[in-house]
Amino acid sequence: MNETRIGELRRARGWTQERLAAESGIAVRTIQRLEAGSDASLDTLSRIAAALEVEVSSLFAHVEDPEFATAVDGLGERIAAQQARRDAITDATRKAFYGLGVVISLALAALVGARLLPGIAFFLVAIYWVGGRVAYDLLLRTVIDPRLDAQYPLSGPTRGRHR
Repeated sequence: MNETRIGELRRARGWTQERLAAESGIAVRTIQRLEAGSDASLDTLSRIAAALEVEVSSLFAHVEDPEFATAVDGLGERIAAQQARRDAITDATRKAFYGLGVVISLALAALVGARLLPGIAFFLVAIYWVGGRVAYDLLLRTVIDPRLDAQYPLSGPTRGRHR
């Protein structure tokens, strides 16, 4: 067993086990087990480390298993790499949405300017930007994010960058 410092780090922040569970998305019972000395998956440890704003290796007083130590030491880099790939994919879908909107808007403006479409066609632009944004957000949350969660399990949605 690898001795953890999770309880010590939690208490240093003035957090209860319930608060750490809420911040990390981990069950309170799992937090209790970890503080009592049970093992955990790297995913669980990375969530706790992220909540406590420390490196995963900081969660341990010492690590007995050399393979586990290697896995823990490389976890930060793997998290960063997965998050970067996920963000690149999400950014690409966002850029595609906005790029298509610009093309549609310019095409409709040109057609209205050439009097091939009535001026009311500008409502199509508004429909795209409002309805399309709702549809894009729905697609992102229900299709894209779950697939990215499965492909990059150490990453998470970065909503602030995409709004």
